[in-house]
Amino acid sequence: MNYRELFPVVDRHAWLNHAAISPWPAPVGRAMANFVDQNIAQGPLGYAEWLATEQRLRRGAAEFLGARDDDLALLKNTSEGLSLIAAGLDWQPGDALVCCGGDFPSNLLPWRQLLPDFVEVLEVPFDNDDPEAGLLQALDANVRLLAVSSVRYDSGVRLDLHRLGQAAHAIGALLVVDAIQHLGALPLDVSTAPVDFVVGGSHKWLLAPEGLALFWSRPSARQRLKPLQTGWRMWPDMFNFERGDWRQPESARRFEPGTLNMAGIHGLAAAIELLQSIDPEFRAEQLLQRTGWLIEGLERMPGVEIITPSDPDRRAGIVCFIPGRRDPGDVLKQLSADSIFAAKRGPAVRLSPNFYTPEAQIGKALEAVKAVMTRAA
Repeated sequence: MNYRELFPVVDRHAWLNHAAISPWPAPVGRAMANFVDQNIAQGPLGYAEWLATEQRLRRGAAEFLGARDDDLALLKNTSEGLSLIAAGLDWQPGDALVCCGGDFPSNLLPWRQLLPDFVEVLEVPFDNDDPEAGLLQALDANVRLLAVSSVRYDSGVRLDLHRLGQAAHAIGALLVVDAIQHLGALPLDVSTAPVDFVVGGSHKWLLAPEGLALFWSRPSARQRLKPLQTGWRMWPDMFNFERGDWRQPESARRFEPGTLNMAGIHGLAAAIELLQSIDPEFRAEQLLQRTGWLIEGLERMPGVEIITPSDPDRRAGIVCFIPGRRDPGDVLKQLSADSIFAAKRGPAVRLSPNFYTPEAQIGKALEAVKAVMTRAA
């Protein structure tokens, strides 16, 4: 497969920042451009075709997750999905929630700001070596929900969702997963994983525009969630404006009150079709190979502290390292001078390639880091 045709960015930059925002693949750009051109030329006369694209996205996204169409909703972003859960769940006095300390704000603020005052929030310090242990220890009969990021944004550590989900379900608690650093990077099959809600935005590993997110809910968990919004577009027959029964539907579309981001839908549909055209196990293998190359190269540099585990079962597409006593900003400046783009998270430099990243660009990034570390010595 010619990745240079699918991902033109590789001819200009070494983009090692997919954990922030991904460049669009060529098919996504074409789908978006065609939608824009059609609007300019004839306005919304192609609306029926747009709805067909939306349905294609729903089917494709559900298949991508191993889900049923009825259990998947299209939302604006990850924060919206987590906020719907925090504010809409049927909390009772005495309930408690367990989450990870230091997580990305999207997976902390809803639990801090949107829960009833009577819910106790237990923020467990995150342990890179055994991230599940503290969470499991915090579970007791009062806990009604466990909220985690399946891949940490600031370390790249991947959590064991089966271990967490089985323990949560054993006490009657729900498992909520912020999967924005997981979906598109590695497979996630909700038909086999013991999870209850999965939320993930479109602009990272799903290779699509900002402004859309996949929101999956297990039917039994969804019944416990009161929708906080309502509107005309919640029903599949949404143009039946004279309906007599306005009860909220049983499907996940109850969380879609109004007009969706149709331009983004065209882009995400094309992105998911592209990802589905490449064997998911092959994509995962290629991605883990690249993060492995980064870890191996960094391990040979004196003074570098690697935060991300070397164990492939414990990582995904993110490699974080602390460059000794060197300012991470100096490393980023050197990288960007060489047209290599990464990010700083806390005291660490975060590198996030993708399955299509050329091996030569991984080597180039390691040489740039080495140059900074050599000067630091």
